[in-house]
Amino acid sequence: MYLMPSKHLLSYVYIILAILGGVLPTLANIDFVNQYGQSFDIALFIELANSNPASESLSRDLLIGASAIMIWIFTESKRLKMKNMWIVYLTTFTIAFAFAAPLFLFLRERRMLEIEKSALDKT
Repeated sequence: MYLMPSKHLLSYVYIILAILGGVLPTLANIDFVNQYGQSFDIALFIELANSNPASESLSRDLLIGASAIMIWIFTESKRLKMKNMWIVYLTTFTIAFAFAAPLFLFLRERRMLEIEKSALDKT
């Protein structure tokens, strides 16, 4: 029998993933800057991200998957009337999608808890 984790626990899992999604790509980006120059050369970064079939596969996978999830994030946040979504949108490009997506899931779980509490308060 499958037991669904509590929404509080699930939100903590998402925030831990967001932290990891912020730290691990940032460390790799720091390594990139250390190896290839003191500025973040986006053209070189994209070139290296597509330099062999394995990295090309991962880059395309991320691009398509992240695009689909960003569309869902936008529509889901509107449906749930979530506030401060600019943080998720901004961090998608300034930190990492691996940070922004779990951050959104954390915020979504917290919003779902608010909605459930509000519904219970009305009864």
